[in-house]
Amino acid sequence: MAEIKNVATRDSYGTALKELAADGADNLVVLDADLSAATKTGIFQKEYPNRHFNCGIAEANMVSVAAGLSTMGLVPFASSFAMFASGRAFEQIRNSIGYPHLNVKIGATHAGISVGEDGASHQCCEDFALMRSIPGMVVICPADDVEAKQAVKAAYKYEGPVYLRFGRLAVPVFHDESYTFEIGKGEVVKEGSDVTIIANGLMVAEAIEAGKALAADGIHAEIINIATIKPLDEELVVASAEKTGRVITVEEHSIIGGLGEAVCACLSEKCPTPVKRIGVNDEFGHSGPAKDLLKQFGLSAENIVKVTKEFVK
Repeated sequence: MAEIKNVATRDSYGTALKELAADGADNLVVLDADLSAATKTGIFQKEYPNRHFNCGIAEANMVSVAAGLSTMGLVPFASSFAMFASGRAFEQIRNSIGYPHLNVKIGATHAGISVGEDGASHQCCEDFALMRSIPGMVVICPADDVEAKQAVKAAYKYEGPVYLRFGRLAVPVFHDESYTFEIGKGEVVKEGSDVTIIANGLMVAEAIEAGKALAADGIHAEIINIATIKPLDEELVVASAEKTGRVITVEEHSIIGGLGEAVCACLSEKCPTPVKRIGVNDEFGHSGPAKDLLKQFGLSAENIVKVTKEFVK
């Protein structure tokens, strides 16, 4: 059996930008807020220094610059930590990118509790909610290296604003190179009949591990990866809910305003179904080792198994 690689999706982001440019994306430019080593846009900068712009620790200005560049036929990727990309620059994203529906992509790294030792000030668990609220904004949170690179390339081809969320923590690569990502489409990672577990980002790997443990106990969970939170693949969500009759959502985000609420909104209108949401409750994070924090906040395979067993019973 081949050894499973672990890759942080922030690395995938930088690599995908370089690959796009190498493949002829001559109108691609990358902006960063003095964090290119951390966001991994430095990978692009090394090969294409004249197309990489360090805007300094001024995220709102960076977003405004990106908006201006897009009106000249360029495709800018504005990059920073999720807390600053979605939080500090929210007004500029809303008014300068969302309102005129400009072709700007936002690459947000270091999202969620898994930022670890950086603590609550950097552990952004509100970005899905913020970005979903902007009309016309596409919101994507890929699960592994393969999906992340494809999501970046799909965002480049898409005409309009896109928010891409990437993680700091290295996660298992479970997709092979035959996988094809499509904006607005989810995927069934594992077929099941007793309960549906819908996850995104690094929680997909945890859901897969939970599925194995549940199967050993005779509970067959359908595991679904919903990388595109907006637009949501409502057809897949409804079909799986009809099949299993129970749904659990798992996200490294607040249970307020994220994947769980998107799924609940869909099902309440189209297929009323019991739903349990696993995510960060109405609280801030704190500093600590990433993997320990994920377990503490219930974002682990063990907790998914526990919640699922109680739910099914």
